[in-house]
Parts: sequence; structure tokens; C-alpha cells
Amino acid sequence: MTIERNQHYPRVLSIAGSDSGGGAGIQADLKTFAALGCFGMTAITALTAQNTTGVRAIHGVPPQMLGDQIDAVLEDIGVDAVKIGMLHSPEIVRTVAQAIDRYQMQRVVFDPVMVATSGAKLITDEAIAVLVAELFPRALVITPNLDEAALLVGQPLRTPQDMVLAAQTLLDMGARAVLLKGGHLNGDSVIDVLQVAGAEPLWLQAPRIATANTHGTGCTLSSAVAAHLALGLALPEAVQQARDFVRSALLAGACVKTGQGSGPLNHGFAPKSMHLVGHAPE
Repeated sequence: MTIERNQHYPRVLSIAGSDSGGGAGIQADLKTFAALGCFGMTAITALTAQNTTGVRAIHGVPPQMLGDQIDAVLEDIGVDAVKIGMLHSPEIVRTVAQAIDRYQMQRVVFDPVMVATSGAKLITDEAIAVLVAELFPRALVITPNLDEAALLVGQPLRTPQDMVLAAQTLLDMGARAVLLKGGHLNGDSVIDVLQVAGAEPLWLQAPRIATANTHGTGCTLSSAVAAHLALGLALPEAVQQARDFVRSALLAGACVKTGQGSGPLNHGFAPKSMHLVGHAPE
């Protein structure tokens, strides 16, 4: 009996750094893809030695090795959506931009990881300039948090109105759409805004979840957006579904103790079966 292989899983590639503690980065991305019924693949940009209390060391992957990872995956398996995370140097940024063009990647979600939880800047001004020029126009959406957006626009963001103005500034800098995450604002609610070029802002608001287990929240959100895009959703719906997934993962892991610091989300609170794309055999 011959079985025809005419279906495939929704394929999502994460181009990001590795988190040895398992809560963020590549590890969080793969957990998110699997939980949402997608097939996850990786191209690692940097290795980190970290846990729930912080980062001890970072070792960047050479650009050639990063490019080889992307080529190996896409030449054989292909891709339906891409999540981009930590990019530590201009050369790495250019390598990713060239790969986007080479494979004509369409559904690209870029999480510009530039500021540590402590507030410290993680990349150089040169890398930021290259990142804006090379990746903003190539991504379907960028997903900065308040600190990252403030760094990009050159001023602090303290109110929802500041968020709208910053999102528009990021569009003016070349982004096609901006999901600006307002979790760092004070208040009992978490307010995010999705600003797509030429459209009215979409506000997303929900009660704040009281938990110390927030490590990897941004990685998980951007990965969930990419997964839902791979599943066929339009950007606004993908963002809303991704936000719901993150909130449920936060609630499911709120009372769990993992490590001595900021613990991870519970990505596996309700895993979905792997989806299939294509026509079933007759």
C-alpha cells in the first residue's frame, strides 16, 4: 500500500536566541508553535547562559552559520510564517534580511529584542539603525514593548496617547504594522495597540494578571502571532488570538514556582493536535 504524502503541517520558523532556562527565546517559541498545532523550526542567532534570575553570558552565532541554518530548513521543508527575535549585530541583521528576500518570506513577525528587563540596552546604536532599515520594511508586523519603542522613537512612553504617536512614528520609519505592547504602563489593565498603515488603531485591553511568572511573555506573543498567521488568520485576528493564548498561559502558570526569579508561562495548558494543510488522499 502506497501512502501519498500530499499534506503538510503549518510550518513556522523562529530566528532567535536560545534561552538555556527554557522560558524565553527559541525554547518558548517551539513550545508555542507546538501548543498551537504548528511544526516549529529554528535558526539560532545566539546562545545564552540564563535562568529565571538573569543572563550570565551570550555567545553570538557567526552569520554564515545562521544563514546555513535558514537555508537548510527552507530548501527542504519550507515555511508558512516566520518569527524573528534576538539579533545581536548588524551582520546578523543583514543575514536575516537577505534570507527574507532570497526565500520571499511573506508572513514575518519581528520582535525587536533590544532592552533587558533591567532596562539595559542589549544592542549597539549601529545594530539598531541597520535593524530599522533592513527589517522594518520586510516584516509584516513588528512587536516592540514600551521600552523598545521608546528607544526607537527617542522618548519615554507613559500614556496610551504616547503609544499611538509612537506607533505612527514607527510606521513612518518603515514598519508596515506595529503591535505596541503596553504591559509596562501602570494600571490594573494591560493595553496593547495594533496600528496598521492606513487603518484605525485597534486597541486590545484586558485586566492585568497578578503573577511573577512573566519570563518569555514577549517571545511567546510574537510566536503565537506567527503561528496563527501560518494557520491562515489575517493579522488582526492573529494578534487577538495570540493575545488570548498568552493570557491563558499566564493564568495557567501564575501559581507555579519554577526557579528563584521570574518564572515561565505554562505554554502547555491546552495543547492542540498538529494541524494538516492540503488535500487528504482519496
